[in-house]
Amino acid sequence: MANIRALLVGLSRARGSLAEVGRCASTRPSLLASLGAHYKIPMPAHWFSSAGLPPHLVVGMPALSPTMNQGNIAKWRKQEGDKIEVGDVICEIETDKATLEFESLEEGYLAKILAPEGSKDVQVGQPIAVTVEDLEDIKSIPADTSFGGEQKEEHSTESVPQNKVVNVPEQTSTVSRISPAAKLLIKEHGLDTSSLRATGPRGTLLKGDVLAALKSGVSSSSIKEKKAPAQPSSQPTRDSQAQASPVSQKADTYEDIPNSQIRKVIAKRLLESKQTTPHLYLSKDVVLDPLLAFRNELKEQHGIKVSVNDIIIKAVAIALRNVPEANAYWNNEKEETQKCDSVDISIAVATEKGLMTPIVRNADQKTISAISSEVKQLAEKARAGKLAPNEFQGGTFSISNLGMYPVDHFCAIINPPQSGILAVGRGNKVVEPVVDSDGTEKAAAVTKMSLTLSADHRVFDGQVGGKFFTELALNFSDIRRLLL
Repeated sequence: MANIRALLVGLSRARGSLAEVGRCASTRPSLLASLGAHYKIPMPAHWFSSAGLPPHLVVGMPALSPTMNQGNIAKWRKQEGDKIEVGDVICEIETDKATLEFESLEEGYLAKILAPEGSKDVQVGQPIAVTVEDLEDIKSIPADTSFGGEQKEEHSTESVPQNKVVNVPEQTSTVSRISPAAKLLIKEHGLDTSSLRATGPRGTLLKGDVLAALKSGVSSSSIKEKKAPAQPSSQPTRDSQAQASPVSQKADTYEDIPNSQIRKVIAKRLLESKQTTPHLYLSKDVVLDPLLAFRNELKEQHGIKVSVNDIIIKAVAIALRNVPEANAYWNNEKEETQKCDSVDISIAVATEKGLMTPIVRNADQKTISAISSEVKQLAEKARAGKLAPNEFQGGTFSISNLGMYPVDHFCAIINPPQSGILAVGRGNKVVEPVVDSDGTEKAAAVTKMSLTLSADHRVFDGQVGGKFFTELALNFSDIRRLLL
Protein backbone atom coordinates (compact mmCIF):
# COMPACT_ATOMS: atom_id res chain seq x y z
CA MET A 1 0.00 0.00 0.00
CA ALA A 2 2.88 2.37 0.76
CA ASN A 3 4.31 1.83 -2.74
CA ILE A 4 0.92 2.49 -4.35
CA ARG A 5 0.48 5.64 -2.28
CA ALA A 6 3.94 6.86 -3.30
CA LEU A 7 3.14 6.18 -6.96
CA LEU A 8 -0.09 8.20 -6.75
CA VAL A 9 1.72 11.12 -5.11
CA GLY A 10 4.35 11.04 -7.84
CA LEU A 11 1.72 11.11 -10.56
CA SER A 12 -0.08 14.02 -8.92
CA ARG A 13 3.16 16.01 -8.72
CA ALA A 14 3.91 15.31 -12.39
CA ARG A 15 0.44 16.52 -13.36
CA GLY A 16 0.93 19.58 -11.15
CA SER A 17 4.14 20.44 -13.00
CA LEU A 18 2.32 20.12 -16.31
CA ALA A 19 -0.35 22.48 -15.03
CA GLU A 20 2.40 24.96 -14.13
CA VAL A 21 3.68 24.80 -17.71
CA GLY A 22 0.15 25.48 -18.95
CA ARG A 23 -0.18 28.37 -16.57
CA CYS A 24 2.96 29.98 -17.96
CA ALA A 25 1.59 29.59 -21.47
CA SER A 26 -1.60 31.37 -20.50
CA THR A 27 0.37 34.57 -19.84
CA ARG A 28 0.70 34.99 -23.62
CA PRO A 29 -2.92 35.38 -24.72
CA SER A 30 -2.03 37.65 -27.61
CA LEU A 31 -0.15 34.84 -29.33
CA LEU A 32 -2.96 32.38 -28.74
CA ALA A 33 -5.50 34.94 -29.86
CA SER A 34 -3.99 35.00 -33.32
CA LEU A 35 -5.06 31.40 -33.82
CA GLY A 36 -8.76 32.28 -34.20
CA ALA A 37 -12.01 32.74 -32.34
CA HIS A 38 -12.06 29.44 -30.44
CA TYR A 39 -8.45 29.08 -29.38
CA LYS A 40 -7.42 26.76 -26.54
CA ILE A 41 -6.29 28.26 -23.26
CA PRO A 42 -4.34 26.01 -20.83
CA MET A 43 -6.46 25.71 -17.72
CA PRO A 44 -5.05 27.33 -14.55
CA ALA A 45 -5.49 24.22 -12.37
CA HIS A 46 -3.90 22.12 -9.62
CA TRP A 47 -3.92 18.36 -9.23
CA PHE A 48 -4.67 17.19 -5.69
CA SER A 49 -4.69 13.84 -4.00
CA SER A 50 -5.99 14.83 -0.58
CA ALA A 51 -6.79 12.36 2.16
CA GLY A 52 -10.33 11.07 1.71
CA LEU A 53 -10.62 12.52 -1.81
CA PRO A 54 -9.66 10.94 -5.14
CA PRO A 55 -7.18 12.68 -7.49
CA HIS A 56 -8.98 15.71 -8.87
CA LEU A 57 -8.27 18.79 -10.96
CA VAL A 58 -9.27 22.26 -9.75
CA VAL A 59 -9.99 24.47 -12.78
CA GLY A 60 -9.43 28.20 -12.29
CA MET A 61 -10.79 31.21 -14.14
CA PRO A 62 -8.46 31.66 -17.15
CA ALA A 63 -7.00 34.93 -18.44
CA LEU A 64 -8.51 35.10 -21.93
CA SER A 65 -7.22 38.58 -22.83
CA PRO A 66 -4.20 40.73 -21.89
CA THR A 67 -6.34 43.15 -19.83
CA MET A 68 -8.57 40.57 -18.17
CA ASN A 69 -8.42 40.33 -14.37
CA GLN A 70 -11.93 39.03 -13.82
CA GLY A 71 -14.76 37.51 -15.85
CA ASN A 72 -18.36 36.34 -15.78
CA ILE A 73 -19.65 32.81 -16.30
CA ALA A 74 -22.08 33.33 -19.18
CA LYS A 75 -23.07 29.69 -19.73
CA TRP A 76 -21.97 26.19 -18.72
CA ARG A 77 -21.79 23.87 -21.73
CA LYS A 78 -20.98 20.89 -19.50
CA GLN A 79 -22.93 19.88 -16.41
CA GLU A 80 -21.85 17.94 -13.34
CA GLY A 81 -21.29 14.30 -14.25
CA ASP A 82 -20.67 14.97 -17.97
CA LYS A 83 -17.74 13.39 -19.78
CA ILE A 84 -15.05 15.87 -20.93
CA GLU A 85 -12.85 15.18 -23.93
CA VAL A 86 -9.81 17.15 -25.03
CA GLY A 87 -11.06 20.19 -26.96
CA ASP A 88 -14.57 20.14 -25.50
CA VAL A 89 -16.02 23.55 -24.63
CA ILE A 90 -16.60 23.58 -20.87
CA CYS A 91 -18.24 26.97 -20.54
CA GLU A 92 -18.62 30.44 -22.10
CA ILE A 93 -16.82 33.24 -20.29
CA GLU A 94 -17.65 36.92 -20.68
CA THR A 95 -14.42 38.94 -20.57
CA ASP A 96 -13.73 42.65 -20.81
CA LYS A 97 -13.71 42.24 -24.60
CA ALA A 98 -16.20 39.59 -25.68
CA THR A 99 -17.78 36.26 -24.80
CA LEU A 100 -15.27 33.47 -25.48
CA GLU A 101 -15.42 29.69 -25.30
CA PHE A 102 -13.21 27.95 -22.71
CA GLU A 103 -11.90 24.64 -24.02
CA SER A 104 -10.50 21.76 -21.98
CA LEU A 105 -7.04 20.33 -22.51
CA GLU A 106 -7.64 17.43 -20.12
CA GLU A 107 -9.86 14.37 -20.25
CA GLY A 108 -12.10 13.51 -17.34
CA TYR A 109 -15.50 14.12 -15.81
CA LEU A 110 -16.96 17.35 -14.45
CA ALA A 111 -17.38 16.57 -10.76
CA LYS A 112 -18.40 19.93 -9.30
CA ILE A 113 -19.22 23.44 -10.56
CA LEU A 114 -17.88 26.01 -8.08
CA ALA A 115 -18.97 29.13 -10.00
CA PRO A 116 -22.56 28.65 -11.20
CA GLU A 117 -23.92 30.09 -14.43
CA GLY A 118 -24.35 33.84 -14.15
CA SER A 119 -21.51 34.35 -11.65
CA LYS A 120 -20.15 37.89 -11.89
CA ASP A 121 -16.66 39.32 -11.37
CA VAL A 122 -14.86 36.00 -10.86
CA GLN A 123 -11.17 36.79 -10.35
CA VAL A 124 -8.59 35.22 -12.67
CA GLY A 125 -7.27 32.06 -11.01
CA GLN A 126 -10.27 31.64 -8.73
CA PRO A 127 -11.57 28.03 -8.84
CA ILE A 128 -14.64 27.60 -11.04
CA ALA A 129 -14.90 23.80 -11.38
CA VAL A 130 -13.46 20.44 -10.30
CA THR A 131 -12.82 17.49 -12.61
CA VAL A 132 -11.87 13.87 -11.89
CA GLU A 133 -10.40 11.09 -14.00
CA ASP A 134 -13.00 8.37 -13.35
CA LEU A 135 -16.78 8.61 -13.27
CA GLU A 136 -16.93 6.68 -9.99
CA ASP A 137 -14.73 9.31 -8.30
CA ILE A 138 -17.53 11.88 -8.53
CA LYS A 139 -19.38 10.19 -5.67
CA SER A 140 -16.26 10.45 -3.50
CA ILE A 141 -16.30 14.28 -3.66
CA PRO A 142 -18.90 15.64 -1.21
CA ALA A 143 -21.12 18.47 -2.41
CA ASP A 144 -20.08 20.69 0.51
CA THR A 145 -16.33 20.28 -0.07
CA SER A 146 -14.53 23.58 -0.62
CA PHE A 147 -11.58 24.07 -2.96
CA GLY A 148 -8.96 26.79 -3.12
CA GLY A 149 -10.77 30.12 -3.10
CA GLU A 150 -13.59 28.87 -0.85
CA GLN A 151 -11.09 27.69 1.75
CA LYS A 152 -9.42 31.10 1.69
CA GLU A 153 -12.74 32.78 2.26
CA GLU A 154 -13.48 30.51 5.24
CA HIS A 155 -10.11 31.24 6.80
CA SER A 156 -10.54 34.95 6.26
CA THR A 157 -14.02 35.00 7.80
CA GLU A 158 -12.80 33.02 10.78
CA SER A 159 -9.83 35.28 11.34
CA VAL A 160 -11.88 38.50 11.27
CA PRO A 161 -13.75 37.91 14.53
CA GLN A 162 -10.52 36.75 16.18
CA ASN A 163 -8.88 40.04 15.27
CA LYS A 164 -11.84 41.97 16.64
CA VAL A 165 -11.86 40.06 19.94
CA VAL A 166 -8.13 39.93 20.59
CA ASN A 167 -7.42 43.27 18.91
CA VAL A 168 -3.75 42.57 18.15
CA PRO A 169 -2.29 45.45 16.12
CA GLU A 170 0.76 43.43 15.07
CA GLN A 171 -1.34 41.45 12.56
CA THR A 172 -1.86 44.52 10.38
CA SER A 173 1.25 45.40 8.39
CA THR A 174 2.28 49.05 8.51
CA VAL A 175 2.10 50.97 5.24
CA SER A 176 5.36 52.67 4.33
CA ARG A 177 4.78 53.10 0.61
CA ILE A 178 1.71 53.30 -1.67
CA SER A 179 1.72 52.38 -5.35
CA PRO A 180 0.18 54.90 -7.82
CA ALA A 181 -2.69 52.56 -8.70
CA ALA A 182 -3.47 52.03 -5.01
CA LYS A 183 -3.47 55.81 -4.44
CA LEU A 184 -6.13 56.29 -7.13
CA LEU A 185 -8.37 53.63 -5.59
CA ILE A 186 -7.91 55.05 -2.08
CA LYS A 187 -8.82 58.52 -3.29
CA GLU A 188 -11.78 57.28 -5.34
CA HIS A 189 -13.35 55.30 -2.50
CA GLY A 190 -12.26 57.59 0.35
CA LEU A 191 -10.46 54.85 2.29
CA ASP A 192 -8.41 55.23 5.45
CA THR A 193 -4.85 54.03 4.85
CA SER A 194 -4.51 52.86 8.45
CA SER A 195 -7.28 50.30 7.89
CA LEU A 196 -5.47 48.67 4.96
CA ARG A 197 -2.93 45.85 5.08
CA ALA A 198 0.19 46.10 2.88
CA THR A 199 1.50 42.89 1.34
CA GLY A 200 4.08 44.37 -1.03
CA PRO A 201 7.84 44.43 -0.44
CA ARG A 202 9.04 46.82 2.29
CA GLY A 203 5.52 47.60 3.37
CA THR A 204 4.30 48.74 -0.07
CA LEU A 205 0.52 48.98 -0.38
CA LEU A 206 -0.45 47.44 -3.72
CA LYS A 207 -3.56 47.75 -5.89
CA GLY A 208 -4.52 44.18 -4.97
CA ASP A 209 -4.47 45.10 -1.27
CA VAL A 210 -7.00 47.89 -1.83
CA LEU A 211 -9.20 45.67 -4.02
CA ALA A 212 -9.12 42.96 -1.36
CA ALA A 213 -10.14 45.50 1.27
CA LEU A 214 -13.02 46.73 -0.87
CA LYS A 215 -14.19 43.17 -1.46
CA SER A 216 -14.12 42.38 2.26
CA GLY A 217 -16.18 45.48 3.09
CA VAL A 218 -13.48 47.59 4.72
CA SER A 219 -14.59 50.65 2.82
CA SER A 220 -18.15 50.56 4.10
CA SER A 221 -17.09 49.95 7.70
CA SER A 222 -14.46 52.69 7.65
CA ILE A 223 -16.89 55.18 6.16
CA LYS A 224 -19.49 54.39 8.78
CA GLU A 225 -16.92 54.84 11.56
CA LYS A 226 -15.97 58.21 10.13
CA LYS A 227 -19.55 59.38 9.79
CA ALA A 228 -20.68 58.21 13.24
CA PRO A 229 -18.71 60.73 15.39
CA ALA A 230 -19.74 63.56 13.08
CA GLN A 231 -23.38 63.24 14.15
CA PRO A 232 -24.14 65.17 17.36
CA SER A 233 -25.37 62.92 20.17
CA SER A 234 -27.93 65.47 21.34
CA GLN A 235 -29.82 65.48 18.04
CA PRO A 236 -33.53 64.79 18.53
CA THR A 237 -34.89 61.53 17.18
CA ARG A 238 -37.68 63.34 15.36
CA ASP A 239 -35.15 65.31 13.32
CA SER A 240 -33.27 62.15 12.38
CA GLN A 241 -36.51 60.49 11.30
CA ALA A 242 -37.46 63.56 9.28
CA GLN A 243 -34.07 63.46 7.54
CA ALA A 244 -34.31 59.72 6.89
CA SER A 245 -37.68 59.90 5.16
CA PRO A 246 -36.56 62.07 2.20
CA VAL A 247 -33.52 59.83 1.76
CA SER A 248 -35.72 56.76 1.50
CA GLN A 249 -38.00 58.58 -0.95
CA LYS A 250 -35.02 59.51 -3.13
CA ALA A 251 -33.76 55.93 -3.05
CA ASP A 252 -37.02 54.77 -4.60
CA THR A 253 -36.70 57.17 -7.55
CA TYR A 254 -33.79 55.45 -9.33
CA GLU A 255 -32.79 51.98 -10.45
CA ASP A 256 -29.32 50.47 -10.58
CA ILE A 257 -28.50 48.98 -13.99
CA PRO A 258 -25.74 46.36 -13.79
CA ASN A 259 -22.92 46.87 -16.26
CA SER A 260 -21.35 44.15 -18.37
CA GLN A 261 -17.57 43.70 -18.37
CA ILE A 262 -17.43 45.31 -21.81
CA ARG A 263 -19.29 48.44 -20.69
CA LYS A 264 -17.05 48.76 -17.62
CA VAL A 265 -13.94 48.70 -19.79
CA ILE A 266 -15.48 51.13 -22.31
CA ALA A 267 -16.33 53.59 -19.53
CA LYS A 268 -12.83 53.37 -18.07
CA ARG A 269 -10.99 53.77 -21.36
CA LEU A 270 -13.15 56.60 -22.68
CA LEU A 271 -12.54 58.49 -19.45
CA GLU A 272 -8.80 57.87 -19.75
CA SER A 273 -8.90 59.03 -23.38
CA LYS A 274 -10.54 62.36 -22.55
CA GLN A 275 -8.23 62.92 -19.59
CA THR A 276 -4.91 61.95 -21.21
CA THR A 277 -5.36 62.61 -24.96
CA PRO A 278 -5.47 66.22 -26.23
CA HIS A 279 -8.42 66.16 -28.63
CA LEU A 280 -8.32 68.30 -31.76
CA TYR A 281 -11.64 68.72 -33.60
CA LEU A 282 -11.95 69.49 -37.32
CA SER A 283 -15.22 69.52 -39.30
CA LYS A 284 -16.13 69.61 -42.97
CA ASP A 285 -19.27 69.16 -45.07
CA VAL A 286 -18.89 67.01 -48.19
CA VAL A 287 -21.23 66.60 -51.15
CA LEU A 288 -22.75 63.13 -51.06
CA ASP A 289 -24.42 63.06 -54.50
CA PRO A 290 -21.49 61.50 -56.45
CA LEU A 291 -21.26 58.72 -53.85
CA LEU A 292 -25.00 58.02 -54.00
CA ALA A 293 -24.94 57.94 -57.81
CA PHE A 294 -21.99 55.52 -57.75
CA ARG A 295 -23.81 53.29 -55.25
CA ASN A 296 -26.94 53.17 -57.44
CA GLU A 297 -24.79 52.38 -60.49
CA LEU A 298 -23.19 49.42 -58.72
CA LYS A 299 -26.61 48.08 -57.77
CA GLU A 300 -28.41 48.58 -61.10
CA GLN A 301 -25.65 47.75 -63.59
CA HIS A 302 -23.53 45.23 -61.68
CA GLY A 303 -25.92 43.80 -59.08
CA ILE A 304 -23.59 44.73 -56.23
CA LYS A 305 -25.29 46.01 -53.06
CA VAL A 306 -23.09 48.09 -50.78
CA SER A 307 -23.94 50.60 -48.08
CA VAL A 308 -22.90 54.23 -47.88
CA ASN A 309 -20.71 53.32 -44.91
CA ASP A 310 -18.82 50.73 -46.98
CA ILE A 311 -17.85 53.40 -49.51
CA ILE A 312 -16.92 55.80 -46.68
CA ILE A 313 -14.55 53.16 -45.25
CA LYS A 314 -12.81 52.88 -48.61
CA ALA A 315 -12.63 56.68 -49.02
CA VAL A 316 -11.12 57.13 -45.55
CA ALA A 317 -8.63 54.30 -46.11
CA ILE A 318 -7.40 55.84 -49.39
CA ALA A 319 -7.05 59.25 -47.69
CA LEU A 320 -4.98 57.71 -44.87
CA ARG A 321 -2.77 55.94 -47.40
CA ASN A 322 -2.14 59.21 -49.23
CA VAL A 323 -1.50 61.08 -45.96
CA PRO A 324 0.63 58.62 -43.93
CA GLU A 325 1.21 61.24 -41.22
CA ALA A 326 -2.46 60.79 -40.26
CA ASN A 327 -2.15 57.00 -40.11
CA ALA A 328 0.01 57.06 -36.97
CA TYR A 329 -0.13 56.90 -33.19
CA TRP A 330 1.65 58.48 -30.23
CA ASN A 331 4.27 56.32 -28.49
CA ASN A 332 4.20 57.25 -24.81
CA GLU A 333 7.49 55.55 -24.01
CA LYS A 334 9.48 57.22 -26.79
CA GLU A 335 7.34 60.38 -26.68
CA GLU A 336 7.20 60.53 -30.46
CA THR A 337 4.85 59.78 -33.35
CA GLN A 338 5.11 56.40 -35.04
CA LYS A 339 3.61 55.71 -38.47
CA CYS A 340 1.62 52.52 -39.04
CA ASP A 341 2.57 50.14 -41.84
CA SER A 342 -1.01 49.16 -42.72
CA VAL A 343 -4.36 50.96 -42.89
CA ASP A 344 -6.67 49.11 -40.48
CA ILE A 345 -10.08 50.73 -39.99
CA SER A 346 -12.08 50.07 -36.81
CA ILE A 347 -15.86 50.22 -37.26
CA ALA A 348 -18.10 51.11 -34.32
CA VAL A 349 -20.86 48.50 -33.92
CA ALA A 350 -23.56 48.85 -31.25
CA THR A 351 -24.36 45.63 -29.37
CA GLU A 352 -26.49 44.77 -26.34
CA LYS A 353 -23.36 44.47 -24.19
CA GLY A 354 -21.75 47.67 -25.40
CA LEU A 355 -19.92 49.27 -28.31
CA MET A 356 -17.56 46.97 -30.17
CA THR A 357 -15.00 48.02 -32.82
CA PRO A 358 -14.22 45.18 -35.25
CA ILE A 359 -11.40 45.90 -37.67
CA VAL A 360 -11.24 45.86 -41.46
CA ARG A 361 -7.53 45.28 -42.00
CA ASN A 362 -5.70 46.63 -45.06
CA ALA A 363 -8.87 48.44 -46.08
CA ASP A 364 -7.02 50.54 -48.67
CA GLN A 365 -6.10 47.37 -50.60
CA LYS A 366 -9.59 45.81 -50.65
CA THR A 367 -12.44 46.39 -53.06
CA ILE A 368 -15.65 48.03 -51.89
CA SER A 369 -17.57 44.78 -52.31
CA ALA A 370 -14.97 42.90 -50.22
CA ILE A 371 -15.20 45.56 -47.52
CA SER A 372 -19.00 45.31 -47.56
CA SER A 373 -18.94 41.52 -47.13
CA GLU A 374 -16.36 41.67 -44.34
CA VAL A 375 -18.21 44.40 -42.43
CA LYS A 376 -21.43 42.36 -42.48
CA GLN A 377 -19.65 39.27 -41.12
CA LEU A 378 -17.83 41.24 -38.40
CA ALA A 379 -21.02 43.06 -37.34
CA GLU A 380 -22.92 39.76 -36.99
CA LYS A 381 -20.12 38.24 -34.92
CA ALA A 382 -19.91 41.38 -32.77
CA ARG A 383 -23.63 41.33 -31.96
CA ALA A 384 -23.42 37.61 -31.17
CA GLY A 385 -20.38 38.16 -28.94
CA LYS A 386 -18.25 35.80 -31.06
CA LEU A 387 -15.46 38.14 -32.18
CA ALA A 388 -11.95 36.73 -31.87
CA PRO A 389 -9.40 38.98 -30.13
CA ASN A 390 -7.47 39.55 -33.37
CA GLU A 391 -10.70 40.86 -34.94
CA PHE A 392 -11.14 43.78 -32.53
CA GLN A 393 -7.69 44.43 -31.02
CA GLY A 394 -5.51 46.90 -32.88
CA GLY A 395 -6.61 49.18 -35.67
CA THR A 396 -5.07 52.47 -36.79
CA PHE A 397 -8.18 54.66 -37.29
CA SER A 398 -11.87 54.50 -36.33
CA ILE A 399 -15.15 55.47 -37.99
CA SER A 400 -18.39 56.09 -36.07
CA ASN A 401 -21.43 56.52 -38.30
CA LEU A 402 -24.76 57.76 -36.91
CA GLY A 403 -26.15 58.66 -40.33
CA MET A 404 -28.98 56.14 -39.94
CA TYR A 405 -30.30 58.23 -37.02
CA PRO A 406 -31.50 61.84 -37.07
CA VAL A 407 -28.01 63.05 -36.12
CA ASP A 408 -26.56 65.81 -38.29
CA HIS A 409 -23.13 66.06 -36.68
CA PHE A 410 -21.35 64.97 -33.48
CA CYS A 411 -17.89 64.61 -31.95
CA ALA A 412 -16.54 61.15 -31.13
CA ILE A 413 -13.96 60.20 -28.51
CA ILE A 414 -10.62 58.80 -29.68
CA ASN A 415 -10.05 55.09 -29.07
CA PRO A 416 -6.44 54.82 -27.75
CA PRO A 417 -3.82 54.04 -28.85
CA GLN A 418 -5.30 55.24 -32.14
CA SER A 419 -4.91 58.92 -32.93
CA GLY A 420 -8.08 59.63 -34.89
CA ILE A 421 -11.78 58.84 -35.24
CA LEU A 422 -14.17 60.19 -37.87
CA ALA A 423 -17.74 60.99 -36.82
CA VAL A 424 -20.18 60.69 -39.75
CA GLY A 425 -23.59 62.38 -39.63
CA ARG A 426 -26.63 61.93 -41.89
CA GLY A 427 -27.01 63.42 -45.34
CA ASN A 428 -29.28 66.44 -45.72
CA LYS A 429 -30.68 68.21 -48.77
CA VAL A 430 -29.55 71.84 -48.97
CA VAL A 431 -29.85 74.55 -51.60
CA GLU A 432 -26.64 76.27 -52.61
CA PRO A 433 -25.21 78.01 -55.68
CA VAL A 434 -23.51 75.75 -58.22
CA VAL A 435 -21.71 76.55 -61.47
CA ASP A 436 -23.33 75.03 -64.56
CA SER A 437 -21.43 73.57 -67.50
CA ASP A 438 -21.81 76.81 -69.43
CA GLY A 439 -20.24 78.79 -66.58
CA THR A 440 -23.43 80.32 -65.22
CA GLU A 441 -24.22 80.18 -61.52
CA LYS A 442 -27.58 78.88 -60.38
CA ALA A 443 -29.30 77.50 -57.29
CA ALA A 444 -29.45 73.71 -56.96
CA ALA A 445 -30.37 71.16 -54.32
CA VAL A 446 -27.44 68.99 -53.21
CA THR A 447 -27.01 66.35 -50.50
CA LYS A 448 -24.40 67.24 -47.94
CA MET A 449 -22.98 65.19 -45.10
CA SER A 450 -21.11 66.46 -42.05
CA LEU A 451 -17.77 64.87 -41.11
CA THR A 452 -16.05 65.65 -37.80
CA LEU A 453 -12.52 64.46 -37.09
CA SER A 454 -11.40 63.93 -33.50
CA ALA A 455 -7.61 63.70 -33.57
CA ASP A 456 -4.76 63.39 -31.09
CA HIS A 457 -3.13 66.83 -31.22
CA ARG A 458 0.24 65.24 -30.44
CA VAL A 459 0.04 63.45 -33.82
CA PHE A 460 -2.26 65.75 -35.79
CA ASP A 461 -1.64 69.43 -36.18
CA GLY A 462 -3.67 71.77 -38.35
CA GLN A 463 -1.58 71.01 -41.44
CA VAL A 464 -1.94 67.21 -41.18
CA GLY A 465 -5.66 67.52 -40.48
CA GLY A 466 -6.10 69.86 -43.45
CA LYS A 467 -4.24 67.49 -45.81
CA PHE A 468 -6.34 64.56 -44.62
CA PHE A 469 -9.63 66.41 -45.19
CA THR A 470 -8.43 67.63 -48.59
CA GLU A 471 -7.76 64.05 -49.73
CA LEU A 472 -11.01 62.82 -48.23
CA ALA A 473 -13.08 65.54 -49.95
CA LEU A 474 -11.46 64.65 -53.30
CA ASN A 475 -12.45 61.01 -52.80
CA PHE A 476 -16.07 62.04 -52.28
CA SER A 477 -16.16 64.42 -55.25
CA ASP A 478 -14.45 61.98 -57.65
CA ILE A 479 -15.43 58.43 -56.75
CA ARG A 480 -13.18 57.05 -59.49
CA ARG A 481 -10.21 57.70 -57.20
CA LEU A 482 -11.42 54.78 -55.08
CA LEU A 483 -10.92 52.40 -57.99
CA LEU A 484 -7.24 53.25 -58.52
